[in-house]
Amino acid sequence: MSAFMLLLPVTILAQTGSDSVRLHQLFAQRWEYTMREFPEFATSVGYPGQNGRWTDNSLEAIARRKRELNDPLNVLRTIDRAKLGPTDQLNYDLFRRNLTTAIEESRFPGELLAINQLDGVQQDVPSTIAKMPAGTVRDYEDILARLRAVPVLVNQTIVLLERGLTSGITPPQITLRDVPSQAQDLVVDDPLTSPLLSAFAHFPAGVLPADQQRLRAAALAAYRDSVAPAFRKLSTFLRERYVPGARTTTGIRDLPNGIAWYQVRARASTTTDLTPEQIHAIGLAEVKRIRAAMDSVITASGFKGSFAEFVQFLRTDPRFYWTNADDLIRASRELMKRIDPELPRLFGTLPRLPYGVAPIPSYSERSQTTAYYQPGSPLGHRAGTYFVNTYNLPARPKWEMEALSLHEAVPGHHLQIALAQELEGVPEFRRFGGYTAFVEGWGLYSESLGGELGLYADPYSKFGQLTYEMWRAIRLVIDTGIHTMGWTRQQAIDYFKENAAKTEHDITVEVDRYIVWPGQALAYKIGELKIKELRVYAARTLGDRFDVRAFHDQVLGAGAVPLDVLDARIHAWVAAVQSR
Repeated sequence: MSAFMLLLPVTILAQTGSDSVRLHQLFAQRWEYTMREFPEFATSVGYPGQNGRWTDNSLEAIARRKRELNDPLNVLRTIDRAKLGPTDQLNYDLFRRNLTTAIEESRFPGELLAINQLDGVQQDVPSTIAKMPAGTVRDYEDILARLRAVPVLVNQTIVLLERGLTSGITPPQITLRDVPSQAQDLVVDDPLTSPLLSAFAHFPAGVLPADQQRLRAAALAAYRDSVAPAFRKLSTFLRERYVPGARTTTGIRDLPNGIAWYQVRARASTTTDLTPEQIHAIGLAEVKRIRAAMDSVITASGFKGSFAEFVQFLRTDPRFYWTNADDLIRASRELMKRIDPELPRLFGTLPRLPYGVAPIPSYSERSQTTAYYQPGSPLGHRAGTYFVNTYNLPARPKWEMEALSLHEAVPGHHLQIALAQELEGVPEFRRFGGYTAFVEGWGLYSESLGGELGLYADPYSKFGQLTYEMWRAIRLVIDTGIHTMGWTRQQAIDYFKENAAKTEHDITVEVDRYIVWPGQALAYKIGELKIKELRVYAARTLGDRFDVRAFHDQVLGAGAVPLDVLDARIHAWVAAVQSR
């Protein structure tokens, strides 16, 4: 019997309580299972009791978890959906959808792609340690337990990577060029300067001096005896065996059953049944439309020259770049302080959870994207964080800052994710889960709100917003091109450079991201187009009765949902407003 069924026998749920009661028992038990099986996720959401463990990534545990995906689905089949209320019917549908998607994806050996330049143990260990609470002796003991267990985690990763080499399932070699150094950079001469031990450099007042001394000594020993040797071993393996043995092809189409794998990823990412060919065509049309808008901005700016010359001007003129990383962070914080007071003009409901701005950690900045958002946790008393990349300042133009910040912080990811976490009366899988098309579609839609929030006052920032929109349209073309149409990496880079003003470093990092995350980049434009379509529909239908604040509250009010569910929700809201 599986671990899930030991926790939750079908016979109990099938015979005890109403269908609604049994449904919520299923949700609760599945959440507890998820927290136990994926303790890093538990740390992230603030679920207690799992902070001293890592996910078991052994081949046996991975195979077991794949088998157990069917168990909650079997339980769900014993519950009569027709006997549920409307809210629980939606919960039922989303829970079933999540399970069937996971089962569909489990047919492919994604676990063998355990490391790339953006993901893997070399990224997950420091980022998870940084999220851990450090207020009590027990918290510190949990950190120590994880530090001591790093060798097991690394060894499990190496086993997966070896199997990937044997079966020819690896990321493309070119995308792995920085990964050995990512692992090696976690090994430092002074352990207390490592991000893994930052909690042991300064203790809270509640930890007694004797405990501080003991815990710091234990951390130094764990680093010396466990952490450093493990990451040295990983770096050596990556440099000497994995990277040289990785495949020299580019797209997922070149992996076994790769086209089918991509189609599954595309459906999961977009929450639609659009084919790669349809998505490619949407991308081409959007590139053409946005390019015309960019040409109009160039003309309005008074610049005398071609599109290519204007782009070169934006990429090279010193006025558009910082020379000091602290200035970039300071400017980002000041911008967020300007945006925050304007939000009530567009939103009736704002989150209670705060957020901050911080530089992307040095161990990952070289291969990381321009910025990203890390969710906070109301349960874990941790604010959200908008991480900004300060590596290679000539690749960080000022004219992109407004669009970037709107997407990653507010009203983008922080506002949407924090509101979802603060929802009441919904199961945890909806508060802390999500659908990429909704989450990233909302982020991209948020960029378009800059004008309504008093931003994009100069043509350069407006061009930056269009560049960011173009960037997401280009993704539709490049992602499908690489993974289903045989595009080369250089072909993708050249297409990107021809149509957007982003710097060459950024373009290269972005294309490599699409290569190692097949299908993920499709979500942004597809989601944004749906939200914009629904806003136009609501505004036209309701006329003077349309309230943008109410519209945004409706879009965000159920948390992240598939695009077809969002469509039905907005149509129901419009009908309700009309009937008043």
